Amino acid sequence: MAQSIFTWLNVTDWYEFWWVVIGLGGQLLFTARFLIQWIASEKARKSVVPLAFWYFSLGGGLILFAYAVHRHDPVFILGQSLGVFIYSRNLWLIHAERRGDAA
Repeated sequence: MAQSIFTWLNVTDWYEFWWVVIGLGGQLLFTARFLIQWIASEKARKSVVPLAFWYFSLGGGLILFAYAVHRHDPVFILGQSLGVFIYSRNLWLIHAERRGDAA
């Protein structure tokens, strides 16, 4: 059973298997952000980007970045590192604006 899963996931041992599970978890977080954005937009009847979108983006991006580093994939590393920077910056701007509104 384990051997067929290993073959299907293109891994050779449990260590690599768990890295694939981590990568899939990151991808699920990353995908969930679109569902959150879609549901929020449907409720508002206009396009909105809720705060949770940016947290899911950052969480999924960081996990996928770790996975890419583990797999030594320079294209994936570069793509995720830029995304993580952008998601972090958006969260910083949102929280800075909220601190300004509270003052």
